[in-house]
Amino acid sequence: MKFKHILLSFFLIAANIQISNAQGKLVDYQNAEALNGLMQKKIYNTPENVQWLPLAKSFFYTVRTVKGREFLLTDTREYHKTKAFDQQKLAASLSSATKDNINAAELPISGIVMSSNGKDLRFNYKQVSWICDLNTYTCTQNKNIPRPGSDKTKSPDQKWLAFIKDFNVYISPEADSTKAYQLSTDGAAGNAYSPYIFWSPDSKKIAAYKVKTAKQRIIYMIESSPADQLQPKLRQRNYAKPGDTLDQYTPSLFLVDARKQIELDNSAVQEQYNISEPVWRKDSRAFTYEYNKRGHQKYAVMEVSSNGQTRALIKEESKTFVNYSRKKYRYDLADGREIIWASERDGWNHLYLFDGNGKLKNQITKGDWVMRRVIAVNEKERNIIFEGSGLEKNQDPYFIQYYKINLDGSNLQKLTWENGNHSATFTDDYKMFIDVYSRVDAPATTVLRDGKTGKVIRELEKSDITPLLKTGWTFPEVFSAKGRDGETDIWGIIIRPRNFDATKKYPVIEYIYAGPHDSFVPKNFSADNAIGLHELAELGFIVVQCDGMGTSNRSKKFQDVCWQNLKDAGFPDHIAFIKAAAKKYSYMDTSRVGIFGSSAGGQSAMGALLFHPEFYKVAVASSGCHDNRMDKIWWNEQWMGYPIGPQYAASSNVDNASKLQGKLLLILGELDDNVDPSSTLQVVNKLIKANKNFDFLMVPGMGHSLGGDYGEHKRRDFFVKHLLNVEPPEWNWSPNITVPKM
Repeated sequence: MKFKHILLSFFLIAANIQISNAQGKLVDYQNAEALNGLMQKKIYNTPENVQWLPLAKSFFYTVRTVKGREFLLTDTREYHKTKAFDQQKLAASLSSATKDNINAAELPISGIVMSSNGKDLRFNYKQVSWICDLNTYTCTQNKNIPRPGSDKTKSPDQKWLAFIKDFNVYISPEADSTKAYQLSTDGAAGNAYSPYIFWSPDSKKIAAYKVKTAKQRIIYMIESSPADQLQPKLRQRNYAKPGDTLDQYTPSLFLVDARKQIELDNSAVQEQYNISEPVWRKDSRAFTYEYNKRGHQKYAVMEVSSNGQTRALIKEESKTFVNYSRKKYRYDLADGREIIWASERDGWNHLYLFDGNGKLKNQITKGDWVMRRVIAVNEKERNIIFEGSGLEKNQDPYFIQYYKINLDGSNLQKLTWENGNHSATFTDDYKMFIDVYSRVDAPATTVLRDGKTGKVIRELEKSDITPLLKTGWTFPEVFSAKGRDGETDIWGIIIRPRNFDATKKYPVIEYIYAGPHDSFVPKNFSADNAIGLHELAELGFIVVQCDGMGTSNRSKKFQDVCWQNLKDAGFPDHIAFIKAAAKKYSYMDTSRVGIFGSSAGGQSAMGALLFHPEFYKVAVASSGCHDNRMDKIWWNEQWMGYPIGPQYAASSNVDNASKLQGKLLLILGELDDNVDPSSTLQVVNKLIKANKNFDFLMVPGMGHSLGGDYGEHKRRDFFVKHLLNVEPPEWNWSPNITVPKM
C-alpha cells in the first residue's frame, strides 16, 4: 500500500535523503516515500519460513544476507549449516522454463515448501505453482489434477455404499449397486439429509445430519469500471448478517445390519449457530460433535452412543461469550477415555483434563496468565508442550514463551525464557526445536534448543540491522501505562520521525484495530508494518498504537469489556495511554490527536469522533463495518450477542452519525466483499441528512482495504491539513508530485 508519486529521482533521494525541520511539506513527503525504499532488504540473518524436514533430519529456512536471499539447511546430527540447494541452477532452470531472466541472488518465489527428504522444492512464481527436482534441477508447473468426485460414500470394510436419494439416506451393497435399502423416510426438500455421511470404523453404523436450510442473504456490489467492458457489472455473494436465519442440523444415527434409524433426543442442541461434523470413536461405541448455541454463550461437546443415547460430555457457558473462534481447544486421549479442554472458566484461558464421562479430573494450567496454543500432547509421557504469555512477570505480557507441563498440572517447565517474543519450530519427535525471538526494539536471535530442557545447543543466526540504522531509521519505543481502572497495564508502541526534535510540538496519530478476536500491537522486530507507520511519522507526527481492554490475549475480564459494546473499542485505555506518554514526553501535543483504521478499525476510527470528540479531532476510516447489523454474522454475534437488541444501535456509527465532531474522511472500495459497502454509504447518507461536513473517497474496482496507494496519499494529506494546519503539496500542478498509478 505504498504510493509512488515522486518525480524526482528515487535513487537520488535514497542516496541524499533530506532530513528537514519542515512538517507536512514536500520534503517530508519525499522523506516518507524514500523511507519505504530505504527500509527494504536492510535486515540480515533473520530466518523466515522455518520448516522441519523429517526424512532429511534437518531444518530448512530462508534468510537475507548481504549477498541476497539465501536458503539454508541445519542438520540435527552435527548441527552444520549448509546451502539447501544451488540457487544458480534453480534460477537457470526456472529462467529456461518461463523465458524470464531470473536473478539467482533474489529468487522471486513465494509459498516455498521443501519436501521432507529435502529433494524437491515447491513454490509459487507469478501466481503459478511450480515444483523443482533438486537432483536434476528440472522445474515444472505443478498441475494438480482434481480427482473425480463421487456422490456415494464407501464403508471402511468396502462392502457398502451410502448415498442420498430423494432427500433421504440409502445404502447398497458395493458388490450389487442395483439393490438399495432406504434408511430414512423423513427427508424432504428444504429439510434433506446432507450428502456428507460418516461411517463408523466397524462399518455397522452411520452418522448423518438432516439439514433444514435457511434462506440465504445476498449482498450486491456494482463494479462501475470493469477492465473488459464499458458497462458496469453487478456482482453478488452469499453473506449472512446478524439476526439472519441459519441452517439447522438434526444429528441422526442408522444401523446398517438392522436397516433402520435410531431415534435420537436432540432437544439439547436446538437454536444452533453451528454444530461440527460427527467423529466416531475408534471402537465405534459412539460419535461426538461440538454444539455452539446461537448467541455463543453455550458450547458443548456432545456424545451419541451406538444405542442412541445423547449426552453432553463438556458444557462451556458464559454470561458474555464463549470465545469458540480463537480459544477453543480439544484433544481426546485414549479414544476418548480422557479429554483435554481449553476454557476461560477461572478468568484466564487454561487447559483442563476431563475423564471420558465429562467429569473434571484436574486443571492442567493455572494462574494469572494465558495459555495461548497447544503445540503437542505426549500421551505416553502424559505431558503437553504449549505456548503461553504473561507468566514472565518482568516481560511484556503478550510475549509468547514455550513451556512443558504434565497432564496432572505438575512440573511446569520453561523451554524458552529470554525477554522477547518467541516462535518455535519443533522436530517431529519434539527433541529439538529452532527458536526465533525478538522484540520491536531488539532484532532477532535464532537458536537451536533441546526440546526437553530448552537448553541452547547452538546459536544459528544473529540479526544484523546495521544497514537499516544507516538510513536514519529509529526503533519504536515500547511503552506501557495504566488503563482506565488505574491498575491494568496497557501496552503499545511510539514511533517518531527521523528528524525528530524534542524541542518541537508534534501532533499524535493513533493507528487503531481493536477487534476483540486478537491483540494487534506488533511484538516482533521489523523495519515497518504493512500500514507504514514509520512513513507516516516522517510527515511530522508521533504515531502510536496500543491494545486496550476489549481485545484478546489477556484475562477474560480484560476482553469482556467489548461485550455488546464494540463502540468502546478500548478508547478509555487508549486515551489514558496517550495522555501518560504526553505527560512523560512534552513534545506530544494532545490537543491535536488523529486516528485511522480499516474494517473494524474503520468503525473505531469514526467512533472516536462520535464518542470521544473531546480528545480525537481528525479521523480517517477505511472499509468500516459502521453498523454491526450490516457486517458478517459470526464476528458480530460473537461479540454483540443474539438476539439483536438495542446494543447494536448504541454502537452504530450510522445511528450516531449526527454526533459527529471534528474532521472525518471515509474511504471505501466499491467491491468490498468483506464488509458490505452499503455500511459506509449508510453513514454517508446519515451525515448528509444531519448536514455534517465530511470527506468521502470511493475507489472504483477496489475491495476491502485501507484505500490503496491513492487512499494512502489522501489519508496523509488529510492529516497534514487538519493536524499540522499545512496545505499539502498540490498534486495536479506541482512539478515534484504526480498522482500515483493504481
